[in-house]
Amino acid sequence: MRSWLVTTVAAIALAACSQASNDTETTEAEGADANAAAETPETTDGAESTETADTASGDILLPLPEETSAEITADDLAVRIETLASDTYEGRGPGSEKGEKAADWIAAEMGRVGLEPGGENGSWFQTVNMVEQTLDEGASSLTFEGGASGEAMPMTLKEQAVMWTKRQNANELEFDDSDLVFVGYGVVAPEYDWNDYADLDVEGKTVVILVNDPGFARGTDDLFKGKAMTYYGRWTYKYEEAARQGATGAIIVHETAPAAYGWDVVKNSWSGAQADLVRPNGGADRAMYEGWVTLDVAKKLFEEAGLDFEAQKQAAKEPGFTAVDMGDLTASGKLVQSITKMESRNVVGVLPGTETPDEYMLYTAHWDHLGKKSGEKTGAAGEDFYRDDIFNGAVDNATGVAAMLDIAEAMATEEHPRSGLFVSVTLEESGLLGSKYYAENPTVPLSDIVAGVNMDALLPVGRTKDMVVIGYGASELEGILESKIEAQDRTIKPDTKPEAGYFYRSDHISFAKKGVPMLYADGGVDKRDGGEAAGMAMAEAYTVQRYHKPMDEYSDDWDLSGMVEDVQALYQVGLEIINSDEWPTWYEGNEFEAARKESLANSED
Repeated sequence: MRSWLVTTVAAIALAACSQASNDTETTEAEGADANAAAETPETTDGAESTETADTASGDILLPLPEETSAEITADDLAVRIETLASDTYEGRGPGSEKGEKAADWIAAEMGRVGLEPGGENGSWFQTVNMVEQTLDEGASSLTFEGGASGEAMPMTLKEQAVMWTKRQNANELEFDDSDLVFVGYGVVAPEYDWNDYADLDVEGKTVVILVNDPGFARGTDDLFKGKAMTYYGRWTYKYEEAARQGATGAIIVHETAPAAYGWDVVKNSWSGAQADLVRPNGGADRAMYEGWVTLDVAKKLFEEAGLDFEAQKQAAKEPGFTAVDMGDLTASGKLVQSITKMESRNVVGVLPGTETPDEYMLYTAHWDHLGKKSGEKTGAAGEDFYRDDIFNGAVDNATGVAAMLDIAEAMATEEHPRSGLFVSVTLEESGLLGSKYYAENPTVPLSDIVAGVNMDALLPVGRTKDMVVIGYGASELEGILESKIEAQDRTIKPDTKPEAGYFYRSDHISFAKKGVPMLYADGGVDKRDGGEAAGMAMAEAYTVQRYHKPMDEYSDDWDLSGMVEDVQALYQVGLEIINSDEWPTWYEGNEFEAARKESLANSED
């Protein structure tokens, strides 16, 4: 899940995404084994869900391309993007009947282009056990009380607040009179000598948290990583830390600049069905409820508590900040949810090497998007901003999967000393869960993966003079990429929006945390026909009109010429690695360097 901002196309592409049976059946699909089986998802009330995939036959809903080229071409990218972004797959919701059919199609296409199954038990798939939780917004509530005005503040869900729970064992949860505490950025970071929870007991309380981290807020280099967001600035971390501290609730205050996306993204991403991995303890170690509130709501809450929001925000960015009780303000509410246990799947293909087949060059791209949501249909068909109920995810991330398949087809035309590993992961939009699951349960040892490239949300802006590397300055892969794009008369640019934390917001981070050197690069913004102004305008238009909205649809008028160059460059990076015996690594001092050294050392024991 990435958001596209106006600073660079890469900085803009973000980020918050049928049940396969364990007994897999295989059938022939256009010359490929596409295997999947389904059983009815288990619901907490014992009823059979109708939202299941019947993929026992391994059939695919849309045909594979009749003919594609061994070269990376606009036509090949277009046919794959258009197919995956089709309404037929209903937004590729993980665990849904139509969504899992998209995974079947990807597996079949992997087989067609020459890959071999790399999943479980000789299949194309790795099963990811998941839970789908859907809040009944009509029966659920969140109300703040105890403020200076004496008036209760009931929240209008989606418009003023969004909330959910990670607890998977109860259909109804209630909390009453949970005291509010402002904990600044909600960070416990010993390496930065920072603890927003110091000497604080928040058990039973609701913590109110700012988005991003103190380094971003100060805008100087003397705290954390300065302007560049650290993992402590991510919403995922903030909820995890609140749970570790024993909070009943955790509420993040939304602000567009530090979040790097608007409220509409929050509303669309965290409403409706929410997917999660099956938690061993049913989510009992998480806060009872998590959520966001708008900036206007936050300011009103602070006013009701006799506090000035801006003054408290300024204080929160300073070393030594102390959490602040929000007077007599309390939160009460109820969560009513349906819970369905399901399965989704990562799709795994391998191109076996001829000399050192146990060494792998990795490519990743997530196949899932937000699925189909009720209540979104407004406007009229054919209008520029027509909204239907299917979140097609053409840019996010049919483009990345199409690029991965194009690269796989090109690589499969000849033999290579090392192996190629192509993983299309699920549940990215739910918090990078599919890649997290794979990294915890890899189909090949992570120490055998030489390096990887992640592709997520490639924007069709046309040809550019540059290519942006997210998290620039991380690894030797950047030098390899630079040599490839020099041949295209292009230059590398660092991410010019490091405060948005994009390096922590796509699937490569799941592998990087385990030490695998990963490259995350996207197209540039300096268009050859219009310059940076034109590129930024296109990026901003995507952010405002289409990102995480039903309007993210494929169009025949897309200019894919720049995307072709980007994918060719990323292909060339992998080609150099798969044909060599070199092991590119993290630069000295990088935060993932130690994990890589440990992984390689353990593999030698």
